[in-house]
Amino acid sequence: MKVSILDQSPVSSHQTPAEALEASMELAKAGDKLGYERYWIAEHHDLSGLACSAPEVMLGYIGAQTETIRIGSGAVLLPHYKPYKVAETYNMLATLFPGRIDLGIGRAPGGSAEATNALSDNFLQQVFKMPELVKELLQFLDDKFPAEHEYAKLSASPLPPVSPEPWLLGTSKKSAELAARNGMAYTFGQFMSEQDGSAIINQYKQAFQPRRSGDQPYAIVTVSVICAETTEQAHRIATSSLVWKIQQDKMEAKGVPSIEEAASYPLTEEEKRIKKMKEAMVIGNPEEVHVRLQEVQAHYGADELMLVTITHDPADRLKSYELVAEKCKK
Repeated sequence: MKVSILDQSPVSSHQTPAEALEASMELAKAGDKLGYERYWIAEHHDLSGLACSAPEVMLGYIGAQTETIRIGSGAVLLPHYKPYKVAETYNMLATLFPGRIDLGIGRAPGGSAEATNALSDNFLQQVFKMPELVKELLQFLDDKFPAEHEYAKLSASPLPPVSPEPWLLGTSKKSAELAARNGMAYTFGQFMSEQDGSAIINQYKQAFQPRRSGDQPYAIVTVSVICAETTEQAHRIATSSLVWKIQQDKMEAKGVPSIEEAASYPLTEEEKRIKKMKEAMVIGNPEEVHVRLQEVQAHYGADELMLVTITHDPADRLKSYELVAEKCKK
């Protein structure tokens, strides 16, 4: 089974952003040694409890301290940026770390309305222009514009020996259609969606149009996972991220609470939706998690699974990925 890592770089309570980013580095290094396919880090803006606003900065740091694991963004929020600058940035990374760079692209704002306005003008109009932005970005990555285009003589230098691999990330039919139309690999964010992902991925594969000769559709499903030595321990550790989600929804989150802090958080009847939230996650001991991941992969028809694991203690997060690798990489 091919498994990868999505890191949202969470900041725990009583932890500084610098410590959270250093924990992200340690996670990437561990993923490299454990044989994970890829490590992606997410982009968020002024969201309490999430440390990474600039994946490209972290990727330069991480690339220099890892060896074989593919590294990338999950995702660059393209409506905020000009495709040319994105292509330059990731071509630079691909020049430094040949054959290891993934460029995940998304359309979400990644933060509040105020952060969106501070980052870019006319964000909604740019979202509507997403197909054009994606096409332009791909042309810069391929260094291939029509002769009559104003950018025909322009390159997003430095041009690397192996171009970054573009991915489209999403949770809807619209994103799947856009990925298929442009011959891109696709990642479905199951951990943040209630959509019928299996139908969306099937639609993507059926509609795929190769961008280059020999290209085939390739789909990743991203799942929230907590694995520990015992089932009881896994569910206990998961309490932190579950309560944190409730705190985020109520706009009162500051950082991922400790297990003790989460246990003492007052839950109303409405907030007891935790049971439903747990059902959308994969929580358990290594054998249980392995079986469940196999079921998820079969259900979605996924070529690869990407795991997002949020815990209060970075050591619990590392242990979860270690246990999964021991079972799934055999």
